[in-house]
Amino acid sequence: MLGTKQVFQAAAIGVGATAVMDGAAAVLRRTVGWRSLDYALVGRWLGHLPAGRWYHRDIRAAEPVTRERELGWAAHYAIGAGFAVAFAAARPSWLTRPSLGPAVAYGAATVAAPWLVMQPAFGMGVAAARTPQPTQARLHSLRTHATYGVGLWLAARAAAAWRARRR
Repeated sequence: MLGTKQVFQAAAIGVGATAVMDGAAAVLRRTVGWRSLDYALVGRWLGHLPAGRWYHRDIRAAEPVTRERELGWAAHYAIGAGFAVAFAAARPSWLTRPSLGPAVAYGAATVAAPWLVMQPAFGMGVAAARTPQPTQARLHSLRTHATYGVGLWLAARAAAAWRARRR
């Protein structure tokens, strides 16, 4: 069981990991033209949930909601923090002794969320099955989430170094 301090530490690591993932996505967008998810669509999806609308045939065609971009980005970082807290709860010792392998494996496993929840809800099908290039979309999602795992490790190492300096 994680204490309050560990929960906040893990959440901060998750925010850092999400920032690493977004930084890598920005570099890849500029260097090789890879497109990443428009987080306004996440906000749009969330904005339609209170009305009971979970599934969209095409989320891009759904009515925009007020401040969807901000809502989507906030949700993106909250999800990244939540995933990190779940990881730390499963492996509490990892917070003090972070290692790359488990972090990357866990990051890659988080691809289940877009494959099984977000992509179907957005009208893209399970694991992007209804997209023009499903294999490419799947690989892109997997790479993105593995990068989140690398980010977990980097952020945890940075947190450990910061804690060591404060002693």
